[in-house]
Amino acid sequence: MADRVRISFSPNDREVRVPAGVSVFDAASWHGIAIDSTCGGHGTCRKCRVRIDGPVEVSTSDPRAFSSEELADGWRLACLARAEADLAVEVPPLVTRPKAAMVGVGRQVILRPAVQKRCVTLTEPSLADQQSDLERLLAALDDLEPTVDLLAVRNLPKALRDSGVDPDFTVTAVVVDDRLVDVEPGDTSGVRYGIAFDLGTTTVVATLLDLSTGTPAAVRSMLNRQQPFGADVITRISATMLDPSALDRLTALAHETLATLVREVCDEAGVDPLRVYEVALAGNATMTQLALGIDPEPLGVAPFVMSTRTLPRVLAADLGVPVHPGAPAYTFPALGAYVGGDIVAGMLASGMDRDKRLRLFVDVGTNCEIVLGDGQRLLATAAPAGPAFEGAAIRCGMRAAEGAVEVVKIDQASADHPVRLQVIGDVEPRGLCGSGLVDAVAELVAIGLLDSSGRLLAFDAAQEKFPRLADRLCEVAGERVFVLHWDGGEPAVYLSQRDVRELQFAKAAIATGWQLLVEELGVRESDIQQVLLAGSFGSYLSPANAVRIGLVPNISVLRIVSAGNVAGEGAKMALLSMRERAGARALLEEVRYVELSDRPDFNDRFIEQLAFPA
Repeated sequence: MADRVRISFSPNDREVRVPAGVSVFDAASWHGIAIDSTCGGHGTCRKCRVRIDGPVEVSTSDPRAFSSEELADGWRLACLARAEADLAVEVPPLVTRPKAAMVGVGRQVILRPAVQKRCVTLTEPSLADQQSDLERLLAALDDLEPTVDLLAVRNLPKALRDSGVDPDFTVTAVVVDDRLVDVEPGDTSGVRYGIAFDLGTTTVVATLLDLSTGTPAAVRSMLNRQQPFGADVITRISATMLDPSALDRLTALAHETLATLVREVCDEAGVDPLRVYEVALAGNATMTQLALGIDPEPLGVAPFVMSTRTLPRVLAADLGVPVHPGAPAYTFPALGAYVGGDIVAGMLASGMDRDKRLRLFVDVGTNCEIVLGDGQRLLATAAPAGPAFEGAAIRCGMRAAEGAVEVVKIDQASADHPVRLQVIGDVEPRGLCGSGLVDAVAELVAIGLLDSSGRLLAFDAAQEKFPRLADRLCEVAGERVFVLHWDGGEPAVYLSQRDVRELQFAKAAIATGWQLLVEELGVRESDIQQVLLAGSFGSYLSPANAVRIGLVPNISVLRIVSAGNVAGEGAKMALLSMRERAGARALLEEVRYVELSDRPDFNDRFIEQLAFPA
């Protein structure tokens, strides 16, 4: 765990704890304390003036903003003041309101994108002034010291001379983080975009963001084109182990998926892809490595080792993304082979490191990632849930697409409609998706047609207790099933005994995971104040039924919240705010990963969790 320091803010009378080394500006914004700024914390507007009581070094920009007497009295620019020890900070009243965007789970993000644009009008060269074009431009950008990309130098002479812009020698410098990536003719400072990707195993989502306002311009999603290689990360890793050419093919398919989404969102918003200057990508460790052409085999075999937790500088072109050729790609760091960048992005978006409530974060999928924390202590683990929640390994299972049963209600007192189904697309039922599976099992457990061990009642017992439902108990291919939908008198969509077992295995793995984290943190299940269900599956899962089958802690359903696509939200936050990226990096040190596979008690605990709560 990283050392934290205390910062007391006045006149707010707020004391916060943050990782050592965080800027005072970031510490304030993380906790909703507004400090004046128009540049978003880049150190250029010199408005984030605060007086600090405590050891803080004088930055190179501070003498330009303060007199020597003010510096001696503790005045500093908050965005450049690093909190290495406990501090007391006096914040003057706001003169201007910082621009902000609402992103994530109720998070307000102060706009401070890595992409900056500066429009300057340069003096024209002459025989008496033969300063180079680049020197002339950099002199005009006196508050920045960027590294210069070759592409910017290539474009600079023409941008200055042949643009037809009035006045002459008016250009816009495009700076991303600390690099000058391009020089554009005229004033294009109002046009800057980025794309946030949620690179899922099944579905990929792209959001085109206007970086000047923080608002989304277009959103599109599609199935990951790697699907033919398997529905989960293990089968895709296995494909690369069995066929040396599979890695190149999987990488190409990831690039095709991302490139297609770029074209779609840019077309929808009427934005030139060359005006997209940065992308951010949140994905699990396997998806990220495959997209970058990194061999994933070590991720799939013990001891499950990543190539790196934090990737070196990556360009959008390395992901096959057709945007500005100099655009970098921000990739989230990963905690482990099975708690990857998508979960770090999700923790960032849901404020797991900042909320002082005891909260449980659960991203339900084939590999279920679980985080438990109280804002100061954070534990994470991954549980092998299997593919049941995504409809795989289920007799009538399917993805959440048209024709999938997503909600099941059973009312044994109803003579006409004892089983009511809600089907995606309001069409004839074709199969059962994950939320429908959970509903069906939970409803049958609730009325007693499934006992706590997960066994369907015998026909005679069902006939006696549930006469309106008993005829739905029959055999299909020698296996006992409960029929949800008939087609011409034949079972069309049903729940089999084996399906129930698959769900039991999945929920037992997840329940064992979070219970072990509860014990590791030294708290009780009843102490948990909120459960966040992340991902697309979490959006459809009934909280009451999740409690009923023992998937999540037995707390009030009002405390169980669908967090939605928090991985995608985290990617958006990374594009909109450099300080949020610092928060993502800090999570690498703040979160302790708990490995389940080597725990001697895991199997016994897993078996204990197979039964449904009585």
